[in-house]
Order: sequence, then structure tokens, then C-alpha cells
Amino acid sequence: MKPEKGSHLLRKGRTSIQNQHYLITTAVHKRSPILNQPETAQIILSSLHWLESQKRIVLDAAVIMPDHLHLVVALRQGSLSLQMRSLKSYTAKEINSLLKRQGTFWQPQYHDHALRKDEDLIEVVRYTLNNPVRAGLVDDFHKYPYWYCRWDV
Repeated sequence: MKPEKGSHLLRKGRTSIQNQHYLITTAVHKRSPILNQPETAQIILSSLHWLESQKRIVLDAAVIMPDHLHLVVALRQGSLSLQMRSLKSYTAKEINSLLKRQGTFWQPQYHDHALRKDEDLIEVVRYTLNNPVRAGLVDDFHKYPYWYCRWDV
């Protein structure tokens, strides 16, 4: 039997490995396009940098799309689900307050992919950064305002 979308069964078998790099995607509730504002993007980026300053993650790259978020991170402490819960809880409260809205902000689930040894971290970062190009928002990701990368690209 296939689990319902968003089901806790989707997390079955999920592991959190210290120093493992992950490609993570999470979406706004009902895919509402409310992340395309400088203030909302800054809340998310600041929160990610705070998690990094606390040595909970290493932030390699992030792209904030209008209705979802892509991250490439290495887990440093705790579980991946703990770090995502922290990120989503804080940013939901801050963005809801900023936009004077209430209710659910993020979809409850997220997709994570642990990079295998044969996957090139830089290629995964490039793939992540090019999401706005593939979505037709810009012709060069450098022109997209809501991204971060640890390295010069």
C-alpha cells in the first residue's frame, strides 16, 4: 500500500548522518507564491545562516523560489528532521507576522536526498542554483535575487 502524501510513513527509513550532504526541498502550504519578496527571502536566509552559526548545519547553497525552497546542506548536529522543524517553525512565525497572516505556512513534509559518494557536490549545487532558470524566471541564475552559495560560482 502506498502511503498518503505527507504521511509519517514517508519518513520511514529516513536517517540523519553527521557530515552527510543533503539536497532538501520544502514547499509553502498549498504552494502559495509568497516567498518572492525580499523580506521573506531574507528571513529564510538569515535563519539558515543562524543554524550554520550554531554549528547545526553547513549551508552550501540555497535557492528561495516563489513557493518552495531548495537547500544543499551538510548536517552537523542533531537530526535532519530537528533542523528542518527548527527552520520551518521559526520562519513560519516570522513570515506570518511580517505578512500579517495566520495559519499553516509550510507543507508538513520535505524531500531530502542524501548525496552518494559518486555524486559531485558542486554539480548538485549548480543544479540547485539553476532552479530559477529551469522555472523560466531568469536566463541566468545570477540574475535571480534569492540565492546563496558558499563558493564563487
